[in-house]
Amino acid sequence: MRKAAVGAAVVGAAAVCAVAALVVRHRMRKSSKWARCVSILREFEEKCGTPDAKLKQLADAMVVEMHAGLASEGGSKLKMLISYVDNLPTGDEDGVFYALDLGGTNFRVLRVQLGGKAGGIVHQEFTEASIPPNLMVGTADALFDYIAEKLANFVAEEEQKFNQPPGRQRELGFTFSFPVMQTSINSGNLIRWTKGFSIDDMVGKDVVAELSKALERKGVDMRVSALVNDTIGTLAGGRYSNKDVAVAVILGTGTNAAYVERAQAIPKWHGPLPKSGEMVINMEWGNFRASHLPLTKYDNALDAESLNPGEQIFEKITSGMYLGEILRRVLLKMAEEAAIFGDEVPPKLQCPFILRTPHMSAMHHDATPDLKVVGDKLKDILEIPNTSLKVRRVVVELCNIIATRGARLAAAGILGILKKMGRDTPRSGGSAKTVIAMDGGLYEHYTEYRNCLETTLNELVGEEMAAHVVFEHSVDGSGIGAALLAASHSLYLEDKS
Repeated sequence: MRKAAVGAAVVGAAAVCAVAALVVRHRMRKSSKWARCVSILREFEEKCGTPDAKLKQLADAMVVEMHAGLASEGGSKLKMLISYVDNLPTGDEDGVFYALDLGGTNFRVLRVQLGGKAGGIVHQEFTEASIPPNLMVGTADALFDYIAEKLANFVAEEEQKFNQPPGRQRELGFTFSFPVMQTSINSGNLIRWTKGFSIDDMVGKDVVAELSKALERKGVDMRVSALVNDTIGTLAGGRYSNKDVAVAVILGTGTNAAYVERAQAIPKWHGPLPKSGEMVINMEWGNFRASHLPLTKYDNALDAESLNPGEQIFEKITSGMYLGEILRRVLLKMAEEAAIFGDEVPPKLQCPFILRTPHMSAMHHDATPDLKVVGDKLKDILEIPNTSLKVRRVVVELCNIIATRGARLAAAGILGILKKMGRDTPRSGGSAKTVIAMDGGLYEHYTEYRNCLETTLNELVGEEMAAHVVFEHSVDGSGIGAALLAASHSLYLEDKS
């Protein structure tokens, strides 16, 4: 009996030791996995680094590319497109003008009544419609007939007070946010479709001519007086209310910038110099690329798997379409190599673009003590039911790294524009106030991103110069701005003098 008891005790002790060893090994494995998670986080943070010196190098590279793009077609990754907008709104415009804003799968029709210097924008209203999917891949006639019909209905329902004087056509500003090679203020040929559109018989054609034919078919007596993209519309809308607006930046699903250039500084401009001496340039800065850009293996993989590999690199690390996807890719790496969400990789985490930037913004802004918003988002979107506070903190830190990099790079781009304009230092002539009209959902709703962008630019230009650089949110610039440009380029301007 005594031997049996001793044997049992020995077996029991061995079992306890084995269990203890298993616990130790489990803890060691867990500790090792967490160390790997931290390693991935720190490596990513280092690769995303944007010290001030690097940002200034990027700004200088932006200036070089701007000069090259202005010098010749195809001379730069920046297209630097001449907009033919040489007559920005002054505030003196009066009358009723219309805008058609086609930026994607939805479009809007606007009516804006202007009251001159004293009246400003007296009245505005709009209607919105979706483009049926079949028209996005159909024919040019079908698409523009549909748009013209909606415009005809909008005009037919308007009050009599908006009727034009006898012998005068209604005038329209057309915001067309697709790549166009412009040939005048109210003509331009489509380079290619984006955003899910694929209408082969439209590529290379004048988009204004196609719209005008559709308006005629639908019996709408309206002249297209200005063709612009959303960034130029934002600049025009900002200039109408503030004469110091000289730059516009869109930070939304995509990103772009436009600015006012001296016409004589455009070598490829062969026409007579405009009376104003100025010309708005559409930079298409989303395609900017330089060796100093802090790209990571996650960015390179995203680019390689995109519909346009090698293009829009700046856009892919600064704009709203991609920030959430970068976050997903880093979290997937952590799930695969560090088991951050448990032994199994969550299937939803493997779905591209399932994490959108608004989700990322909500998690980044989570101010609850237990980061409840982060936990809820991970549960609702990725179907990860339980996460520790430690894991949630990692998610927030990743959001901060990605948003900070994007915002600081956007600030470097703006610094490049200010340098090109000679407005980056008081000594270079930048003592006058420069207002930057900003628009886009990323800028408007992602507070941490917006604050970081503005703070970074102020730091880059220095305290003295920061007082002369002002950010201004231009609400609905792409729509109202198009109507304002129709007014400032009206066929009937001479009749008002």
